Amino acid sequence: MTLIEGAAPHSPTTGAAFAGPDTVAEVAVVIVTYNSAADIDHLIVSLRREAQHSSIRVIVADNHSVDGTLEIVARHSDVIAFRTAGNIGYAAGINAAREHVGAANSILVLNPDLVVERGAIRAMLDRVEYSAAGVVVPRILEDSGTTYESLRREPTLSRAIGDALFGSRLPARPGSLSEMVYGRAAYRGAHTAEWATGAALLIRRDVADLVGGWDERFFLYSEEVDYFRRVRDAGEVVWFDPEAVVRHSQGGSGTSAALMALMAVNRVRYIEKGHGSAYAGAYRLAVILHELLRSTQPDHRLALRFLIRRQSWPSLPRPTGAA
Repeated sequence: MTLIEGAAPHSPTTGAAFAGPDTVAEVAVVIVTYNSAADIDHLIVSLRREAQHSSIRVIVADNHSVDGTLEIVARHSDVIAFRTAGNIGYAAGINAAREHVGAANSILVLNPDLVVERGAIRAMLDRVEYSAAGVVVPRILEDSGTTYESLRREPTLSRAIGDALFGSRLPARPGSLSEMVYGRAAYRGAHTAEWATGAALLIRRDVADLVGGWDERFFLYSEEVDYFRRVRDAGEVVWFDPEAVVRHSQGGSGTSAALMALMAVNRVRYIEKGHGSAYAGAYRLAVILHELLRSTQPDHRLALRFLIRRQSWPSLPRPTGAA
């Protein structure tokens, strides 16, 4: 990996400076970028506002962007930034960035297409202090200003079948029939959760050290499901705090039919990691049903073909350029 030198110091009018590598930070922010030039500066500027009230170190691991992402990051000389070995994936990028967090009380993993609202980091830190949370996830707002339903339940066979049959219809159905957590009430107050989308999560440092690295077998998608499960298996608790707010532009690094197929396949890979072959086989059939019922849409047809033909899985998006 190559550390990137900043081109010029940040302007003092943009907010506070970030913590250097030799100081103790309250939070080490980990960002994995891939062709994120349109978004990354907005995130860094929002983090500078937060640095006025909390000691923050920022680390950017770039998976070989070709759109000038690192050149934009280099304008901020107090951001630790480097190129990884290639387009190594999200989990591997997080693991590479973790090597640079230094002395920090918490690690905050953020997608590059986020903007952190004022007070969000302080609210998450306070939640850790008040509840001894191992992980805190914020409320996510979409570009329209509506709350994104980011909370999830642990994947199970019955939930996969329920989501295949009903999708977002019948949102009030029992939790045993949906991985998604629907309804405004679930996003109004702070409470414990099983897991949430991996766009933003604050991890207490001792928990991060206990759980260890993210599973790099998941190039993209399902790595956060696996990580949250390991947090819970370690006896730690996940909290959702609606007072901590981030805005997410959704898909800032892009998407494609192949990535949607990878998402479907990684759902199966996750279940195979923690369950026996019979259960995993039944779960795979439920995911196939999900795609089959939506196969009038080209992306779902492609996902269906990959799910049926297991021998095709190695041709899905995977790490490139890594040693």
